[in-house]
Amino acid sequence: MSTNSQLADRKLIIGGFFCLIMLIYICRLFYIQLIDDQYLIAAQNNALRRLTEYPVRGFIFDRNGKLLVYNDPSYDLMVIPRETKGCDTASLCDVLQITKQEYLKRIKRACQAPNSPRKQSIFEKQMSAKTYAALQEKLYRFKGFFVQKRTVRKYPKPIAAHLLGYVGEVSKEKSAKEEYYKDGDYVGISGMENAYEEALRGKKGVQIAITNVHNKTIGRYAEGKYDTLAVPGLPLYCTIDADLQEYGERLMQGKKGAVVAIEPTTGEILALISSPTYDPNLLVGGKERARNFSRLYLDSTLPLFNRALQAMYPPGSTFKLIDALIAQNDGVIKRSTSFPCARGYPPMGGKPKCHPHPPVDLIGSVAQSCNSYYSYVFREITDQKKYPKFIDGYNHWRDMVRTFGPGTHLGTDLPYDKPGNVPSVEYYNKVFGKNGWRSNTIVSLGIGQAELLLVPLQMANVIATIANKGFYYIPHCVKGIGTNKSIDKKFTEKHFVGVQKEECYTNVIDGMQMCFDAGTAYYEKIPGIIACGKTGTAENPHGRSHALFMAFAPRDKPQIVIACLVENAGFGGVWSAPIVSLMMEKYLTGKVTRQAEEKKIMAVDLIHGKNLLTKEFH
Repeated sequence: MSTNSQLADRKLIIGGFFCLIMLIYICRLFYIQLIDDQYLIAAQNNALRRLTEYPVRGFIFDRNGKLLVYNDPSYDLMVIPRETKGCDTASLCDVLQITKQEYLKRIKRACQAPNSPRKQSIFEKQMSAKTYAALQEKLYRFKGFFVQKRTVRKYPKPIAAHLLGYVGEVSKEKSAKEEYYKDGDYVGISGMENAYEEALRGKKGVQIAITNVHNKTIGRYAEGKYDTLAVPGLPLYCTIDADLQEYGERLMQGKKGAVVAIEPTTGEILALISSPTYDPNLLVGGKERARNFSRLYLDSTLPLFNRALQAMYPPGSTFKLIDALIAQNDGVIKRSTSFPCARGYPPMGGKPKCHPHPPVDLIGSVAQSCNSYYSYVFREITDQKKYPKFIDGYNHWRDMVRTFGPGTHLGTDLPYDKPGNVPSVEYYNKVFGKNGWRSNTIVSLGIGQAELLLVPLQMANVIATIANKGFYYIPHCVKGIGTNKSIDKKFTEKHFVGVQKEECYTNVIDGMQMCFDAGTAYYEKIPGIIACGKTGTAENPHGRSHALFMAFAPRDKPQIVIACLVENAGFGGVWSAPIVSLMMEKYLTGKVTRQAEEKKIMAVDLIHGKNLLTKEFH
């Protein structure tokens, strides 16, 4: 073989070898860059980190501009499990005050669906400022961990917990359903925080940060060119009067029940109190929040339960006002109408019972709260001759009652309100059999008992309707959202009830005024103010009767209506009436002149049966 031929063969072999090497490199590069993303991910995670920029949640103010809810900075410790190799686990556990077992448990959870070893997830939520400071000093030792800034709600005054609501971690169902939310995000759970979540939450942004080998952020990628700013949540302007709310909560301390105050000319809720209540600051934070929630949830007095919207009570004698209006409207009674009362309803052998009093007309029946009178009234409404069947008369009564709100959802902007109950024909047919019941069978409905149930918000709305003489605005708790302070138009529309004759309302209001002047609320008159009210005592099959009182003031051009129910407190004039009259005086005059009355109410703890003034226990 010639020398030239040998050289040519060597060139081919050497050239082929180099081509093979280049092909191997090309294939490897192709695999690394386009197929296997582990190096790309590692490089990006070592150099770039996408941080969610959470918006500042909207502030909440009362009707006078007083701050009710604001935000404090908070910090979540995030983890990317795949990058934790080389982490100083012992030191991290020491800072967070957790065990090695707890650390491993959390890492395992961070690797499981819907999380991923390659994705960031929360390792420790809402760290205290002290923990955050200790963590920052050693963060370079905690490979795969970084801090995510957030905010938490703070309350300058521990009031209106049930109305404002609280913020908690989003459920898996909600995060799966709504693209905006990711696991670990926070969302309004109850109250206004829930009802106005979309306005309050704002819009999240994204920040791409550059990190060094020591796990520290050293700058913004491309000087922030690819970042998106978070949009703050809108401020809410609440309808409640913070001073009235705080005062009402003080009066209701040591008592179970609810108070709802409304401005009748607008439907704006001035105070919404559920007692016992709690400090809303207790449901803020990480570990502390969990402990506090468990304690409140297990409390036998149910402080988390919103009695103002969700507790359904018999309205007792306060319901007689609706019967009086319907009966007048139907023409079956008038101002001078009277019925016999022999300490009870005579046709049923003196049941329902009644307290002794002289014969009364319509005005006196309201002032003296005669049970016999309204048993007759109920019978007169349902047994009208124009209805060939009794059930037709009953359905007429039921339909008229429902126009005032009982048995319906009022449409308020607060979530989870109950509709109450005005029993149907179908219900009584099941209980007594078809055609097996008459007006006297269910006569207790006429005095607000039996299966009739209202929530305190509905009770306040009934009084607002009477104060307005035939219409109401849907009760609501927000005056405006954002800078334009706009609200849903439905809250500015009048809702007319089934009774529209002004004379009907004038007669009832005369009786309500007499309730203060010479009736069951005589001792609760407000100096210099003409008020109109109605006491009620609702029988309770589980113990002592509930005390109710509903009122509005002043009589001419009413500015406030209040409904108050105190559980297991006996007569409405003893506990509920003083609370209502004190709150009305406070709101209308800015002060309280009856300090002795105020002191007496605040001193009594009906829940635990003690009096702080006399030191008596029972």
